[in-house]
Amino acid sequence: MGPAMNLPPKVTDRAFERLAEIGANAQGQALRVAVEGGGCSGFQYEIKLDAPAQDDLVLERAGERVVVDQVSLPFLANAVIDFSEELIGARFVIDNPNATSSCGCGTSFSI
Repeated sequence: MGPAMNLPPKVTDRAFERLAEIGANAQGQALRVAVEGGGCSGFQYEIKLDAPAQDDLVLERAGERVVVDQVSLPFLANAVIDFSEELIGARFVIDNPNATSSCGCGTSFSI
């Protein structure tokens, strides 16, 4: 068997813990991670709190949810969704093995 190409993204404990801290599930919200055209490298991430939709992939732990729509899913195969607290600010970040190049802001990439 070859490598599994379409494993769903992984979400770190830290990302789930952050969702719990901000009370996402208590508000009926999940962290939506989407990929859209645009940005300086061809694609960009959209990361926001949103209500899960019917056909979303739902990654759930301890009641907190991260959702990915079906269109974005192939772009996020094997990616890792994490929460980073750095000097430039605390934010959700995506480590995406599918991205061949990305810009400095970390929100835009190409494949």
